[in-house]
Amino acid sequence: MAELTLLFDGACPLCVREVKTLRRRDAEQGRLAFVDVDDPAYDPAHHGGITYADAMGRMHALRADGSVIRDVEVFRQAYELVGLGWLYAPTRWPLLRPLVNALYGLWARWRLAITGRPGLETLCRDRCSATPVAAGATLQP
Repeated sequence: MAELTLLFDGACPLCVREVKTLRRRDAEQGRLAFVDVDDPAYDPAHHGGITYADAMGRMHALRADGSVIRDVEVFRQAYELVGLGWLYAPTRWPLLRPLVNALYGLWARWRLAITGRPGLETLCRDRCSATPVAAGATLQP
């Protein structure tokens, strides 16, 4: 089992680019795994109970022990595992951490619009109305 399983939006060109970079850096070491939450077969029951809406609203990952991490911490840990932890190291600094976390919150809120996608509510309505897995999903990132 991978040390970290990242849940990503396979219809987001920026997300796919990031995943390709991380996969290439992992070089089949098996430290990282990736799950496309935009895949119709995505099942929250197999991924920490993280609903489609929650996964699309902000970054999530599952550690090998089943614990869930979110937001910038996902990138910190993923990049550390592929030997590029120094890129995200400054985001741990006490003065930068709150700023980076706030900026990520803005990014998560506007990611779909920036990449030319429908809003989260529209995506969920289109997808989730047909599936019971989104019951109780949170629409706010």
